[in-house]
Amino acid sequence: MGAGEEMYGFAGKLFPIGRSLTGEGVRQSLRLIQEQIPELKIMSVPSGTQAFDWTVPQEWEIQEGYIEDADGERIVDYAVNNLHVMGYSTPVDRYVSLEELLPCIKVEEEQPDVIPYVTSYYAPRYAFCMSKRQRDALKPGTYHMVIKSRHFDGQLNYGELLLPGASQREVLLSTYICHPSMANNEVSGPVVVTWLAKWLKSLDRKLSYRIVFVPETIGSIVYLSKNLAAMKERTIAGFVLTCVGDDRAYSYLETRKGNTLTDRVMQNVLGFAHPEYQRYSYLERGSDERQYNAPGVDLPVCDFCRSKYGEYPEYHTSADDMSFISPQGLAGSLDVMRQVILALEYNDYYRVTCLCEPQLGKRGLYPTESRKGIYREVKKMTNLIAYADGTEDLLAISSRIGVPVEELIPLVDKLCQAGLLESAKERR
Repeated sequence: MGAGEEMYGFAGKLFPIGRSLTGEGVRQSLRLIQEQIPELKIMSVPSGTQAFDWTVPQEWEIQEGYIEDADGERIVDYAVNNLHVMGYSTPVDRYVSLEELLPCIKVEEEQPDVIPYVTSYYAPRYAFCMSKRQRDALKPGTYHMVIKSRHFDGQLNYGELLLPGASQREVLLSTYICHPSMANNEVSGPVVVTWLAKWLKSLDRKLSYRIVFVPETIGSIVYLSKNLAAMKERTIAGFVLTCVGDDRAYSYLETRKGNTLTDRVMQNVLGFAHPEYQRYSYLERGSDERQYNAPGVDLPVCDFCRSKYGEYPEYHTSADDMSFISPQGLAGSLDVMRQVILALEYNDYYRVTCLCEPQLGKRGLYPTESRKGIYREVKKMTNLIAYADGTEDLLAISSRIGVPVEELIPLVDKLCQAGLLESAKERR
Protein backbone atom coordinates (compact mmCIF):
# COMPACT_ATOMS: atom_id res chain seq x y z
CA MET A 1 0.00 0.00 0.00
CA GLY A 2 1.38 3.41 -0.96
CA ALA A 3 1.51 6.50 1.23
CA GLY A 4 -1.56 7.97 -0.46
CA GLU A 5 -3.71 4.96 0.37
CA GLU A 6 -2.37 4.85 3.92
CA MET A 7 -3.13 8.52 4.45
CA TYR A 8 -6.60 8.20 2.97
CA GLY A 9 -7.35 5.28 5.29
CA PHE A 10 -6.18 7.31 8.29
CA ALA A 11 -8.28 10.28 7.14
CA GLY A 12 -11.30 7.97 7.21
CA LYS A 13 -10.65 7.29 10.90
CA LEU A 14 -10.40 10.99 11.77
CA PHE A 15 -13.30 12.17 9.60
CA PRO A 16 -16.37 11.18 11.69
CA ILE A 17 -15.05 12.48 15.03
CA GLY A 18 -17.05 15.38 16.48
CA ARG A 19 -14.31 17.95 17.04
CA SER A 20 -14.57 21.53 18.25
CA LEU A 21 -12.15 24.04 19.76
CA THR A 22 -12.04 21.95 22.92
CA GLY A 23 -13.25 18.62 24.17
CA GLU A 24 -12.98 14.87 23.82
CA GLY A 25 -13.13 14.97 20.01
CA VAL A 26 -9.85 16.88 19.90
CA ARG A 27 -8.26 14.55 22.43
CA GLN A 28 -9.44 11.47 20.55
CA SER A 29 -8.02 12.83 17.30
CA LEU A 30 -4.68 13.65 18.93
CA ARG A 31 -4.48 10.15 20.43
CA LEU A 32 -4.98 8.63 16.97
CA ILE A 33 -2.20 10.83 15.60
CA GLN A 34 -0.03 9.83 18.55
CA GLU A 35 -0.44 6.19 17.51
CA GLN A 36 1.26 7.15 14.23
CA ILE A 37 3.95 9.34 15.86
CA PRO A 38 4.39 8.14 19.45
CA GLU A 39 6.77 11.01 20.27
CA LEU A 40 3.89 13.50 19.96
CA LYS A 41 3.17 15.24 23.25
CA ILE A 42 -0.46 16.06 24.00
CA MET A 43 -0.56 19.29 26.00
CA SER A 44 -3.38 20.75 28.11
CA VAL A 45 -4.17 24.36 28.95
CA PRO A 46 -6.94 25.11 31.50
CA SER A 47 -10.05 27.10 30.58
CA GLY A 48 -9.69 30.72 31.62
CA THR A 49 -5.96 30.88 30.86
CA GLN A 50 -4.98 34.24 29.40
CA ALA A 51 -3.09 34.14 26.09
CA PHE A 52 -2.23 37.63 24.83
CA ASP A 53 -5.60 39.32 24.18
CA TRP A 54 -7.56 36.04 24.32
CA THR A 55 -8.84 33.69 27.01
CA VAL A 56 -9.02 29.90 26.68
CA PRO A 57 -12.75 29.08 26.41
CA GLN A 58 -14.71 26.52 28.33
CA GLU A 59 -14.98 22.99 27.06
CA TRP A 60 -18.08 22.09 25.09
CA GLU A 61 -19.61 18.66 25.41
CA ILE A 62 -22.64 17.46 23.46
CA GLN A 63 -24.52 14.24 24.13
CA GLU A 64 -27.19 14.55 21.49
CA GLY A 65 -29.07 17.06 19.38
CA TYR A 66 -32.12 16.61 17.18
CA ILE A 67 -35.39 18.02 15.87
CA GLU A 68 -38.48 15.83 15.89
CA ASP A 69 -41.68 16.52 14.00
CA ALA A 70 -45.20 16.04 15.39
CA ASP A 71 -45.01 12.29 14.64
CA GLY A 72 -41.83 11.90 16.66
CA GLU A 73 -39.70 11.39 13.55
CA ARG A 74 -36.24 12.95 13.78
CA ILE A 75 -35.73 15.25 10.81
CA VAL A 76 -32.14 16.13 11.83
CA ASP A 77 -29.93 14.25 14.26
CA TYR A 78 -26.41 15.03 15.48
CA ALA A 79 -25.79 11.28 15.69
CA VAL A 80 -26.34 10.98 11.93
CA ASN A 81 -24.27 14.02 10.92
CA ASN A 82 -22.44 16.15 13.47
CA LEU A 83 -22.86 19.23 11.28
CA HIS A 84 -26.59 19.25 12.15
CA VAL A 85 -25.94 21.13 15.42
CA MET A 86 -24.19 24.50 15.39
CA GLY A 87 -20.85 24.19 17.14
CA TYR A 88 -20.80 25.25 20.82
CA SER A 89 -24.62 25.40 20.95
CA THR A 90 -26.15 25.96 24.38
CA PRO A 91 -28.75 23.45 25.67
CA VAL A 92 -32.39 23.61 24.56
CA ASP A 93 -35.52 21.49 25.03
CA ARG A 94 -38.51 23.23 23.47
CA TYR A 95 -41.69 22.46 21.56
CA VAL A 96 -42.15 25.13 18.91
CA SER A 97 -44.21 25.98 15.87
CA LEU A 98 -42.69 26.05 12.40
CA GLU A 99 -42.60 29.85 12.60
CA GLU A 100 -40.57 29.64 15.83
CA LEU A 101 -38.34 26.91 14.47
CA LEU A 102 -37.24 28.59 11.25
CA PRO A 103 -35.06 31.30 12.88
CA CYS A 104 -33.16 28.48 14.63
CA ILE A 105 -32.20 26.79 11.34
CA LYS A 106 -29.06 27.62 9.37
CA VAL A 107 -28.80 26.78 5.67
CA GLU A 108 -26.56 27.61 2.73
CA GLU A 109 -28.93 29.62 0.56
CA GLU A 110 -26.92 29.28 -2.67
CA GLN A 111 -26.27 25.53 -2.27
CA PRO A 112 -29.65 23.93 -1.60
CA ASP A 113 -28.42 20.36 -1.07
CA VAL A 114 -25.62 20.81 1.49
CA ILE A 115 -25.55 21.11 5.26
CA PRO A 116 -23.51 24.17 6.30
CA TYR A 117 -20.86 24.11 9.03
CA VAL A 118 -21.70 26.89 11.52
CA THR A 119 -20.21 27.72 14.92
CA SER A 120 -20.77 30.23 17.70
CA TYR A 121 -17.63 29.92 19.78
CA TYR A 122 -17.67 33.15 21.75
CA ALA A 123 -21.36 34.07 22.02
CA PRO A 124 -23.95 31.79 23.70
CA ARG A 125 -26.69 30.66 21.33
CA TYR A 126 -28.04 27.51 19.76
CA ALA A 127 -29.06 26.51 16.25
CA PHE A 128 -29.49 23.57 13.91
CA CYS A 129 -28.12 23.15 10.39
CA MET A 130 -29.77 21.45 7.44
CA SER A 131 -29.99 21.76 3.69
CA LYS A 132 -32.05 24.56 2.21
CA ARG A 133 -34.08 21.99 0.33
CA GLN A 134 -34.98 20.23 3.58
CA ARG A 135 -35.84 23.47 5.34
CA ASP A 136 -38.06 24.63 2.52
CA ALA A 137 -39.97 21.32 2.61
CA LEU A 138 -40.90 21.62 6.31
CA LYS A 139 -44.64 21.75 6.92
CA PRO A 140 -46.57 23.72 9.53
CA GLY A 141 -46.89 21.91 12.83
CA THR A 142 -45.21 21.36 16.16
CA TYR A 143 -41.52 20.53 16.39
CA HIS A 144 -39.39 19.39 19.31
CA MET A 145 -35.91 20.95 19.50
CA VAL A 146 -33.42 19.18 21.76
CA ILE A 147 -29.75 19.87 22.37
CA LYS A 148 -28.18 18.18 25.36
CA SER A 149 -24.89 19.99 25.78
CA ARG A 150 -22.89 21.69 28.49
CA HIS A 151 -20.11 24.23 28.85
CA PHE A 152 -17.69 23.79 31.72
CA ASP A 153 -14.22 24.70 32.86
CA GLY A 154 -11.97 22.10 31.31
CA GLN A 155 -9.00 22.33 29.00
CA LEU A 156 -7.77 23.13 25.54
CA ASN A 157 -5.52 20.48 24.01
CA TYR A 158 -2.88 20.58 21.30
CA GLY A 159 -0.14 18.28 20.04
CA GLU A 160 3.55 19.14 19.77
CA LEU A 161 6.50 17.30 18.27
CA LEU A 162 10.03 18.73 18.33
CA LEU A 163 12.56 17.05 16.04
CA PRO A 164 16.09 18.38 16.66
CA GLY A 165 18.63 18.61 13.87
CA ALA A 166 22.30 19.52 13.63
CA SER A 167 21.28 23.18 13.79
CA GLN A 168 18.84 24.91 16.13
CA ARG A 169 17.37 26.74 13.13
CA GLU A 170 13.76 25.59 12.95
CA VAL A 171 11.08 24.95 10.38
CA LEU A 172 7.51 25.22 11.69
CA LEU A 173 4.84 22.83 10.42
CA SER A 174 1.40 23.73 11.77
CA THR A 175 -2.06 22.36 11.13
CA TYR A 176 -5.40 22.67 12.89
CA ILE A 177 -7.56 20.07 14.52
CA CYS A 178 -10.95 21.47 15.50
CA HIS A 179 -13.47 20.97 12.68
CA PRO A 180 -16.01 18.12 12.62
CA SER A 181 -16.51 15.90 9.57
CA MET A 182 -14.83 17.91 6.84
CA ALA A 183 -12.32 15.95 4.83
CA ASN A 184 -10.33 18.62 2.97
CA ASN A 185 -10.76 21.59 5.26
CA GLU A 186 -9.98 19.54 8.36
CA VAL A 187 -8.49 16.08 8.28
CA SER A 188 -6.27 16.42 5.19
CA GLY A 189 -3.91 18.85 6.97
CA PRO A 190 -3.30 16.73 10.09
CA VAL A 191 -2.94 13.58 7.95
CA VAL A 192 -0.28 15.05 5.62
CA VAL A 193 1.59 16.64 8.56
CA THR A 194 1.54 13.28 10.36
CA TRP A 195 3.13 11.53 7.38
CA LEU A 196 5.63 14.36 7.01
CA ALA A 197 6.60 13.90 10.64
CA LYS A 198 7.09 10.16 10.12
CA TRP A 199 9.34 10.87 7.13
CA LEU A 200 11.28 13.59 8.96
CA LYS A 201 12.04 11.21 11.81
CA SER A 202 13.98 9.03 9.36
CA LEU A 203 15.81 11.98 7.75
CA ASP A 204 19.39 12.90 8.65
CA ARG A 205 18.31 16.42 9.57
CA LYS A 206 20.44 19.55 9.30
CA LEU A 207 17.53 21.71 10.48
CA SER A 208 15.22 21.26 13.46
CA TYR A 209 11.44 20.94 13.12
CA ARG A 210 8.59 22.17 15.31
CA ILE A 211 5.36 20.34 14.43
CA VAL A 212 2.08 21.38 16.03
CA PHE A 213 -1.55 20.27 15.83
CA VAL A 214 -3.68 23.07 17.30
CA PRO A 215 -7.31 24.20 17.40
CA GLU A 216 -7.50 26.98 14.83
CA THR A 217 -6.92 30.57 15.99
CA ILE A 218 -7.14 30.12 19.77
CA GLY A 219 -4.77 27.14 19.63
CA SER A 220 -2.03 28.95 17.72
CA ILE A 221 -2.46 32.00 19.96
CA VAL A 222 -2.07 29.83 23.07
CA TYR A 223 0.92 28.05 21.55
CA LEU A 224 2.63 31.32 20.65
CA SER A 225 1.99 32.72 24.14
CA LYS A 226 4.02 29.83 25.55
CA ASN A 227 6.78 29.52 22.92
CA LEU A 228 7.17 32.89 21.19
CA ALA A 229 10.67 33.75 22.41
CA ALA A 230 12.19 30.48 21.18
CA MET A 231 10.24 30.59 17.92
CA LYS A 232 11.30 34.16 17.11
CA GLU A 233 14.92 33.22 17.70
CA ARG A 234 14.93 29.97 15.72
CA THR A 235 12.26 29.94 13.00
CA ILE A 236 13.62 30.36 9.48
CA ALA A 237 10.48 29.18 7.64
CA GLY A 238 6.99 28.01 8.48
CA PHE A 239 3.98 26.42 6.83
CA VAL A 240 0.33 26.03 7.77
CA LEU A 241 -1.06 22.98 5.98
CA THR A 242 -4.79 22.97 5.31
CA CYS A 243 -7.06 21.80 2.48
CA VAL A 244 -4.34 19.60 1.01
CA GLY A 245 -6.33 16.49 0.04
CA ASP A 246 -8.28 17.26 -3.14
CA ASP A 247 -7.17 16.82 -6.75
CA ARG A 248 -7.37 20.44 -7.88
CA ALA A 249 -4.52 22.90 -8.40
CA TYR A 250 -2.00 23.64 -5.67
CA SER A 251 -1.99 27.02 -3.99
CA TYR A 252 -0.07 28.96 -1.41
CA LEU A 253 -0.85 32.12 0.52
CA GLU A 254 2.25 34.23 0.98
CA THR A 255 3.67 35.52 4.26
CA ARG A 256 2.83 39.01 5.45
CA LYS A 257 6.06 40.38 3.98
CA GLY A 258 5.85 38.20 0.87
CA ASN A 259 9.62 37.96 0.30
CA THR A 260 10.85 35.58 2.99
CA LEU A 261 12.73 32.31 2.63
CA THR A 262 9.34 30.63 3.08
CA ASP A 263 7.95 32.45 0.05
CA ARG A 264 11.02 31.78 -2.04
CA VAL A 265 11.04 28.04 -1.41
CA MET A 266 7.30 27.67 -2.07
CA GLN A 267 7.52 29.67 -5.29
CA ASN A 268 10.55 27.68 -6.41
CA VAL A 269 9.15 24.22 -5.73
CA LEU A 270 5.63 24.92 -7.00
CA GLY A 271 6.89 26.99 -9.92
CA PHE A 272 8.94 24.10 -11.29
CA ALA A 273 6.75 21.15 -10.32
CA HIS A 274 3.28 22.69 -10.67
CA PRO A 275 3.49 25.94 -12.66
CA GLU A 276 -0.32 26.19 -12.75
CA TYR A 277 -0.40 26.79 -8.98
CA GLN A 278 -2.38 29.67 -7.49
CA ARG A 279 -0.62 32.35 -5.43
CA TYR A 280 -2.65 34.37 -2.94
CA SER A 281 -1.79 37.64 -1.25
CA TYR A 282 -1.56 37.82 2.52
CA LEU A 283 -4.56 40.14 2.26
CA GLU A 284 -6.60 36.99 1.55
CA ARG A 285 -5.49 35.28 4.78
CA GLY A 286 -7.89 33.32 6.95
CA SER A 287 -6.15 30.58 8.94
CA ASP A 288 -3.40 30.40 11.57
CA GLU A 289 -0.94 32.28 9.37
CA ARG A 290 -2.74 35.35 10.80
CA GLN A 291 -1.34 34.63 14.24
CA TYR A 292 2.15 33.59 13.18
CA ASN A 293 2.64 36.68 11.00
CA ALA A 294 1.02 39.18 13.38
CA PRO A 295 3.02 42.36 14.11
CA GLY A 296 5.37 41.68 16.98
CA VAL A 297 5.24 37.94 16.29
CA ASP A 298 6.63 38.28 12.76
CA LEU A 299 7.23 34.64 11.93
CA PRO A 300 7.69 33.84 8.20
CA VAL A 301 4.73 31.48 7.85
CA CYS A 302 2.66 30.82 4.71
CA ASP A 303 -0.33 28.62 3.94
CA PHE A 304 0.05 25.60 1.69
CA CYS A 305 -3.19 24.26 0.19
CA ARG A 306 -4.59 22.60 -2.85
CA SER A 307 -8.02 24.28 -3.15
CA LYS A 308 -7.66 27.22 -0.77
CA TYR A 309 -10.15 27.55 2.06
CA GLY A 310 -13.08 29.75 1.11
CA GLU A 311 -12.34 29.36 -2.61
CA TYR A 312 -14.11 26.08 -3.37
CA PRO A 313 -17.87 25.51 -3.15
CA GLU A 314 -17.62 22.44 -0.89
CA TYR A 315 -15.82 24.48 1.80
CA HIS A 316 -17.52 24.47 5.24
CA THR A 317 -20.34 22.22 4.06
CA SER A 318 -21.26 18.57 4.16
CA ALA A 319 -20.01 18.29 0.56
CA ASP A 320 -16.46 18.42 1.91
CA ASP A 321 -16.61 14.70 2.61
CA MET A 322 -14.34 11.73 1.98
CA SER A 323 -15.31 11.66 -1.70
CA PHE A 324 -13.83 15.14 -2.14
CA ILE A 325 -10.31 14.05 -1.19
CA SER A 326 -8.27 11.21 -2.68
CA PRO A 327 -5.14 9.14 -2.07
CA GLN A 328 -3.57 10.90 -5.06
CA GLY A 329 -4.41 14.35 -3.72
CA LEU A 330 -2.91 13.60 -0.32
CA ALA A 331 0.17 11.95 -1.82
CA GLY A 332 0.76 14.92 -4.13
CA SER A 333 0.72 17.36 -1.22
CA LEU A 334 3.09 15.14 0.75
CA ASP A 335 5.48 15.09 -2.22
CA VAL A 336 5.44 18.89 -2.55
CA MET A 337 6.22 19.37 1.12
CA ARG A 338 9.02 16.81 0.99
CA GLN A 339 10.56 18.79 -1.87
CA VAL A 340 10.16 22.00 0.13
CA ILE A 341 11.88 20.50 3.16
CA LEU A 342 14.75 19.02 1.15
CA ALA A 343 15.24 22.39 -0.56
CA LEU A 344 15.50 24.05 2.85
CA GLU A 345 17.87 21.35 4.11
CA TYR A 346 20.24 22.00 1.19
CA ASN A 347 19.79 25.73 0.88
CA ASP A 348 23.33 26.83 1.66
CA TYR A 349 25.62 29.42 0.11
CA TYR A 350 28.06 27.32 -1.90
CA ARG A 351 31.46 28.26 -3.33
CA VAL A 352 33.60 26.40 -5.84
CA THR A 353 36.99 25.51 -4.35
CA CYS A 354 39.29 26.01 -7.35
CA LEU A 355 40.09 28.87 -9.68
CA CYS A 356 38.89 28.77 -13.26
CA GLU A 357 36.78 25.93 -14.57
CA PRO A 358 37.44 22.71 -12.64
CA GLN A 359 38.50 19.61 -14.56
CA LEU A 360 35.50 17.35 -14.05
CA GLY A 361 36.77 14.47 -16.14
CA LYS A 362 39.58 13.44 -13.81
CA ARG A 363 37.04 13.24 -10.99
CA GLY A 364 34.65 11.06 -13.00
CA LEU A 365 32.13 13.89 -13.31
CA TYR A 366 32.43 14.48 -17.07
CA PRO A 367 31.54 11.93 -19.77
CA THR A 368 34.43 10.42 -21.65
CA GLU A 369 32.18 9.39 -24.51
CA SER A 370 30.33 11.93 -26.61
CA ARG A 371 26.82 11.21 -27.81
CA LYS A 372 23.54 13.06 -28.31
CA GLY A 373 21.89 14.25 -25.08
CA ILE A 374 24.69 13.20 -22.75
CA TYR A 375 25.72 16.76 -21.90
CA ARG A 376 22.34 17.88 -20.53
CA GLU A 377 23.13 16.62 -17.04
CA VAL A 378 26.64 18.03 -17.27
CA LYS A 379 25.20 21.41 -18.25
CA LYS A 380 23.23 21.53 -15.00
CA MET A 381 26.42 20.82 -13.09
CA THR A 382 28.54 23.37 -14.91
CA ASN A 383 25.85 26.03 -14.56
CA LEU A 384 25.67 25.30 -10.84
CA ILE A 385 29.44 25.67 -10.61
CA ALA A 386 29.32 28.89 -12.65
CA TYR A 387 27.17 30.62 -10.03
CA ALA A 388 28.63 28.98 -6.92
CA ASP A 389 30.60 32.03 -5.82
CA GLY A 390 29.17 32.24 -2.30
CA THR A 391 26.94 35.24 -3.00
CA GLU A 392 23.67 33.44 -3.78
CA ASP A 393 21.99 30.55 -2.03
CA LEU A 394 20.91 27.37 -3.77
CA LEU A 395 17.33 28.59 -4.23
CA ALA A 396 18.58 31.68 -6.05
CA ILE A 397 20.90 29.62 -8.26
CA SER A 398 18.05 27.21 -9.02
CA SER A 399 15.83 30.04 -10.20
CA ARG A 400 18.66 31.66 -12.15
CA ILE A 401 19.67 28.55 -14.13
CA GLY A 402 16.14 27.17 -14.45
CA VAL A 403 16.74 23.84 -12.70
CA PRO A 404 14.63 22.62 -9.76
CA VAL A 405 16.43 22.33 -6.43
CA GLU A 406 15.37 18.69 -6.36
CA GLU A 407 17.61 18.08 -9.39
CA LEU A 408 20.49 20.16 -8.00
CA ILE A 409 20.68 18.29 -4.69
CA PRO A 410 22.43 15.16 -6.09
CA LEU A 411 24.81 17.41 -8.01
CA VAL A 412 25.66 19.32 -4.83
CA ASP A 413 26.36 16.02 -3.10
CA LYS A 414 28.64 14.86 -5.93
CA LEU A 415 30.56 18.13 -6.06
CA CYS A 416 30.98 18.30 -2.29
CA GLN A 417 32.20 14.70 -2.18
CA ALA A 418 34.69 15.53 -4.95
CA GLY A 419 35.94 18.50 -2.95
CA LEU A 420 34.87 21.01 -5.59
CA LEU A 421 32.11 22.69 -3.57
CA GLU A 422 31.99 23.94 -0.01
CA SER A 423 29.76 25.99 2.23
CA ALA A 424 30.73 29.62 1.76
CA LYS A 425 29.29 31.02 4.98
CA GLU A 426 26.87 30.27 7.75
CA ARG A 427 23.38 29.87 6.42
CA ARG A 428 21.09 32.82 6.57
